[in-house]
Amino acid sequence: MPPGPRPPNPRLTGLGSGLFCILGMLLLGFLDALLFHGALTVYGVLFVPVSVLTALWVRDAEVLTAPVVLPIAFAVGLVPVSAGGGGLLGRLMGLFTGLATQAGWLYGGTLAASVIVLVRRVRWVRRRRRT
Repeated sequence: MPPGPRPPNPRLTGLGSGLFCILGMLLLGFLDALLFHGALTVYGVLFVPVSVLTALWVRDAEVLTAPVVLPIAFAVGLVPVSAGGGGLLGRLMGLFTGLATQAGWLYGGTLAASVIVLVRRVRWVRRRRRT
């Protein structure tokens, strides 16, 4: 039986994975603001697959960078979603409120990515010791 189509398996550098995650969350934040009027739960749910993809697509040698960039990307993408008015202070209050109320999604996505990263790192180290 011939193999079927395989999902993409890019290998991003640490910087590339950070840019992918940050730009992806920013784009999803704008889409959430446009389509769902800034529903924070939708944004949180979308964060989890981006976290997992970031952890899977980063190169083995730089895999430990993935969990570091995830909270930064979450905060950057939250800017267009956060409800706030009245200038800069209102926007900051909306951002801090979003970070406080959606911390579960932030922790969940970061934890999922961290588990993937640790498993990949252990496998990479064992492979290098054998050679």
